Amino acid sequence: MRFSTAMTLIVSALLTTACGPKASTVEDYYTTPLKLPDGAVIQVEQMRTPQEMMRGMMFRDDLKPDHGMLFSHGAPGKYPYWMFQVRIPLDILWLDANRRIVEISPNTPPCPNGPASTCAQFGGKEVALFVVELAGGVAAKHGLKVGDALSF
Repeated sequence: MRFSTAMTLIVSALLTTACGPKASTVEDYYTTPLKLPDGAVIQVEQMRTPQEMMRGMMFRDDLKPDHGMLFSHGAPGKYPYWMFQVRIPLDILWLDANRRIVEISPNTPPCPNGPASTCAQFGGKEVALFVVELAGGVAAKHGLKVGDALSF
């Protein structure tokens, strides 16, 4: 009985202390650090399923300057984005398989009301594998340009 109690305490201690930094919000559980060429780090939510990718920034009222979204498409292609039901301007970056920026749509205007057919499409002119969405103005603040490599 003593051995069992001791093992339970050890396992509990390991599980609570060896897990690294604690997430402070639910969103933090699904983020990964994205490092910019100037050394800044943006925490990006990973959008992988069709449902997550379709929802994206819809219905959100803000996006912190050090947060964003990372969309991982299954194969390289031309992926235009639109801002239907998005409430804030975004910087949209398209990245190739080498994680180099191939296209940027800065301060992309929101289209919060619709109908959906009135919302313009942006980008998708270059072949990309990933798309990153940042708060409007963040790309300019960090001097991001086509050809820059991001790491995640």
